[in-house]
Amino acid sequence: MKKDKILIGIFGVFLILCFVIQGFVPKTKNPKSVYQVYLNGEKIGLVDNKEELLNLINEEQQDIRNTYSVRQVYPPNGFDIEEYVTYDENVVSANNIYQKIKEQSDFTVEGYEVTITRPKTENEEEKVTKIYVLDDEIYKEAEKRFVTTFVDEKDFYAYINNTQEAIRDVGSIIKHMEFEENILIKKAYISTKEKIFTNANELTQYLLYGTTEPTESYVVKKGDTISSIAEASKLNVRELLIANPRFKSENAILAIGDKVSNSIINPLLTLYQELRVTEDVEQAFTKKTVIDNSMRYNTSKITQNGVTGLARITQELRVVNGERTQDTNLISSVTIREAVEEITSVGPTYTYNPSNFGHGSAGGTYNTGLDWGWPTKTPYVITTNYEWRWGSFHNALDISGTGFGSPIYAARGGVVVESYSSCANYGWYGSMCGGSYGNYVVIQHENNFYTMYAHLKTDLQVGVGSKVNRGQVIGYMGSSGSSTGTHLHFGFAVGMPNHGGKWYSPWSLYQ
Repeated sequence: MKKDKILIGIFGVFLILCFVIQGFVPKTKNPKSVYQVYLNGEKIGLVDNKEELLNLINEEQQDIRNTYSVRQVYPPNGFDIEEYVTYDENVVSANNIYQKIKEQSDFTVEGYEVTITRPKTENEEEKVTKIYVLDDEIYKEAEKRFVTTFVDEKDFYAYINNTQEAIRDVGSIIKHMEFEENILIKKAYISTKEKIFTNANELTQYLLYGTTEPTESYVVKKGDTISSIAEASKLNVRELLIANPRFKSENAILAIGDKVSNSIINPLLTLYQELRVTEDVEQAFTKKTVIDNSMRYNTSKITQNGVTGLARITQELRVVNGERTQDTNLISSVTIREAVEEITSVGPTYTYNPSNFGHGSAGGTYNTGLDWGWPTKTPYVITTNYEWRWGSFHNALDISGTGFGSPIYAARGGVVVESYSSCANYGWYGSMCGGSYGNYVVIQHENNFYTMYAHLKTDLQVGVGSKVNRGQVIGYMGSSGSSTGTHLHFGFAVGMPNHGGKWYSPWSLYQ
């Protein structure tokens, strides 16, 4: 019995001690779920309600919602929030975290990021452009409008729907079409500090001109035509039509007071087309002078009128953003009408009387009073005329279609005064080899007239000091220097070209 009393006493003391100790030891905290907020990897605070913070951001950014007509504004890129179970009671209000975010960064809206990557080339580094749109349909519509700036809409849909009709007499079909650039579209949260496109019109302008700033325009006046506006704006007709797709041809009717865009395009995209084209191409007639001793002294008359030839040519060619390249693959040619040489009969001691008509850009046209031969084989195609091109004046004819290595002839007798033959046979656009002309020959003729033959192969047949006759082979067609394909750059000047002389239209020699 005594032993039991002792045990009961000990147990009682133990209970008393437990109650006493419990009174002095603080109660243990219960763990709770909170959210750690990060911005660009840095902790900026704990909140106990994630949804409250996100809703606060959306509610406070009413201006952003109004600007972009969106329902939801999101935290910045670099924002992250993670749930924790912790004993830490250092929780701050959602408004406190919102103010920190607002001070350090910018908010986002949901949209699409379009990445346009232009591959590296021989003379350009890789170029990456990012475009932001609210809806990917905005980009797709702008891209379609970009394409139909360069391609007739009917032809575009016939190509993508595989409903192109075969060429019967003349016409063209698109064999292949693609962008040079790689284009990636993905969903993204876009910073409101970025330019975000909300309509296709503005984005189309950006794709064409590389800017959203207003482009230059010309106000139509009485007597204006597409060609006269192009000339005044230092554009060729094709470039003006590209900038104004509502006009379908050079003969489009203009209304006085209309605004015509006359800015040079600077496209962000590069649209390649491979075309098969059948067309009737005029072939220039040459001129010949004969002495007729029965005529009076120092008189002349045309005794046989010149007639241009006509060839139906089928070719395959490439077009880049509406401008055809200089290369062409001639498939077939049928002569519809032979060219007839113009013959001028002159009396004894006839004196030529050159005259400058001064029509058109640069030096215009010039009546040499002499006879000239054509510098290439026929049939041929003029890929670039004597005209404005890409903001500068192209003061020659680009003649293609006779093939790489085809002969180049002296247009008239004379003496070679300059030549260059150290460039590779194939160049690229922008190459400065040979001063961008590649391999070339310059011939001096009488009366201070000069002709130039550029982008030749390296195997020139003449050198400085060589005396040449009309029709003599002086070299072979190539693609050297700044060139986008096999062609001859044929120029005519009064005075030594590029040494004080003045360029004139080579058509002066044949018209």
